[in-house]
Amino acid sequence: MALRTNSTTDGGSTPDRPEGPDGVPHTHSGTPSGPAVHPVDELLPPVKLLSTGLQHVAAMYAGVVAPPLIVGAGVGLSPAELALLISASLFTAGLATLLQTLGFWKIGARMPFVNGVSFAGVAPMIAIAKEHGPKDALPVIFGAVIVAGLLCFLAAPYFCKLIRFFPPVVQGTVITLIGVSLLPVAVNWARGGAPGAPGFGSMRAIGLAAFTLAAVVLCNRLLRGFWQQLSLLVGLAIGTLLAFPLGLADFGAVRDAKVFALPSPFHFGAPMFDAAAIVSLCIVMIVSMTESTADMLALGKIVDREADEQTLAAGLRADGLATAISPVFNGFAASAFAQNIGLVALTRIRSRFVVAAGGGILILLGLFPVLGSLVSLVPQPVLGGAGIVLFGTVAASGIRTLAEAGMESSANTVLVSVSLGVGIIPIAAPTFYDAFPEAVRTLMHSGISAGCVMAVLLNLLFHHAGAARRSTTGDTPGTTVPTATPS
Repeated sequence: MALRTNSTTDGGSTPDRPEGPDGVPHTHSGTPSGPAVHPVDELLPPVKLLSTGLQHVAAMYAGVVAPPLIVGAGVGLSPAELALLISASLFTAGLATLLQTLGFWKIGARMPFVNGVSFAGVAPMIAIAKEHGPKDALPVIFGAVIVAGLLCFLAAPYFCKLIRFFPPVVQGTVITLIGVSLLPVAVNWARGGAPGAPGFGSMRAIGLAAFTLAAVVLCNRLLRGFWQQLSLLVGLAIGTLLAFPLGLADFGAVRDAKVFALPSPFHFGAPMFDAAAIVSLCIVMIVSMTESTADMLALGKIVDREADEQTLAAGLRADGLATAISPVFNGFAASAFAQNIGLVALTRIRSRFVVAAGGGILILLGLFPVLGSLVSLVPQPVLGGAGIVLFGTVAASGIRTLAEAGMESSANTVLVSVSLGVGIIPIAAPTFYDAFPEAVRTLMHSGISAGCVMAVLLNLLFHHAGAARRSTTGDTPGTTVPTATPS
């Protein structure tokens, strides 16, 4: 698959260059410098770095705080303990993001890749809480998360070899599903958060979401240069300002927030290791690894730096290490945040240091809850309006990839249609798999993982299995991926 010319953030372009052993493209002299550096490795001016980093935080903040809110309520935590759990999730999301973007040794994809609390583990963690009771629930959950993280770290160099089963036709299908799977989240945000929330589905909420959507679109159309790249953040600010007179936002959370709170290791008790809980969260971790692999492949297409085996292994190691460390600071499993891939595509700012700045902001939000409360002023309908643009952008990137994947082939047409259909089942009918065994439910309740597994299996059937491979490979462009350097 041919690499395209790389566009820099200022509208120029640079040709693709070979990468050094650290994964960073080098100039002819062997050192990164000036305009010869790939846009992913470009260090932007401080003001642009911080403002665009804040934009990433605004896009993913709700996704970070939702899992601890749900699990904390299920465990029966007090408001003070719940606030501590949320701060811990922000803090550990920041650590995981820095680990992923900056990296060290063979850890970290070194791409503009945001990590946060995985939503896939919420249902199993609630089940663990019901089984073990309020006192032991979090220690048992944290023990299982540590083991699941170690599993991910050790399995990374083997799991990443699945890249040979992710040709462009599979990548495009999965990227499209990522966007489509996230759109219902944006729709619920636009309606006010979740069914049962005060004012859910009201015309005020939907109208505010529509206004924010229009603001983001118009900012993207009318603004130029740096301000156009901040169109999402500007739209969020405009929508939030309108929310105050509508009664959909207030400063109550800011008044009640603590100024500073240092994470206390194992605040809820030393980790406990229960076999059933460990198995449950290890299954969740495998699902998260599948989604992270798909997200890294999607991001590689968007930033014009293909995610090869080395990159995937390093990214999965970062997921595993961050997940294993998170419980020490009272956090949960870490995985990729797909909504931020849409932001990279929308703004065309591909610098990993922008996302690293966002990781630094997340750490500050975790250490200074009063700052986190300022970000939380953005109401759900405002996030919903902006989310439609973000998540739709991801789906559009997948469609573009499919257009390059040889869709004139009947085999590819069947692969895409069936995979998209299977991936949309849990979106259209969330209870469809409720009667299935728990392991199947965990895998198939995510439209991304369900569609990804189906796409890989059909690719094996049509392009790898015996005679089928010999008869289709020759007339199916874009079905193979070049072999990468082993991890």
